[in-house]
Amino acid sequence: MPIAADIYYHLYQGGSGESPPIILIHGAGGTYLHWPAEIRRLSDYRVFAIDLPGHGKSEGRGQQTIEAYARNILSWLKTVGLHRAIFIGHSMGAAIALTLAHNHSDHVLGLGLVGAGARLRVAPVILENSANPQSLPAAIEIILSWAFSKKADTRLVELATQRMVETRPSVLHGDFLACNAFNIAETVSEIRVPTLVICGQDDKLTPLRYSQFLADQIPAARLEAIPDAGHMVMLEQPQAVAGALIDFLAGISFHPGN
Repeated sequence: MPIAADIYYHLYQGGSGESPPIILIHGAGGTYLHWPAEIRRLSDYRVFAIDLPGHGKSEGRGQQTIEAYARNILSWLKTVGLHRAIFIGHSMGAAIALTLAHNHSDHVLGLGLVGAGARLRVAPVILENSANPQSLPAAIEIILSWAFSKKADTRLVELATQRMVETRPSVLHGDFLACNAFNIAETVSEIRVPTLVICGQDDKLTPLRYSQFLADQIPAARLEAIPDAGHMVMLEQPQAVAGALIDFLAGISFHPGN
């Protein structure tokens, strides 16, 4: 089981060393399995799908700030011998990717932002319920009721619920605290890397206007809205998301060794 700097990672060794490495970063309370196989195995790319510290198969503790998670990833990059990569993040993972591009841009070739926002305010009822292990199930129920479109397969929702329940309560609450404190709305326009913003048209947690703001503010960004999908768009419409990512990745220039 590959673990580096307390981070477990699943590696798909597609293509050759001529293509840029892809790093997939899951959202709050998630694991690398929140990325379906269609995205974990993008043809012609080396795809690293990680479990953040304290999540899934990773060691260590979860963090309570987005910047702390970004530093974890920088340590992991150094340990596995990567300097620059394309970061694709979902929700909290997108906030981490944005932070890397904003504060550590020399490591970022491009961004894929899924279900993202320049600010991620968490509903007070979720923060309150997630702070207490006894009321945590109520918080999870609220989150999952907002996370999928009405057309989502019931089994998909059940599986996502099961995976979130398996996350330690302290880790999940820390993730929500990190999201709630995240806000780069006033400076996000400083990001200067190719960026694809993907949003489910039925997203209730990070509505389409959040993604539109990112696409408007980041100079090299474009928006892809996916129909019949909510916040968990990559699980609900994996082929559509994978197709949008492949088109985006083809336009990023990469010179191995730089």
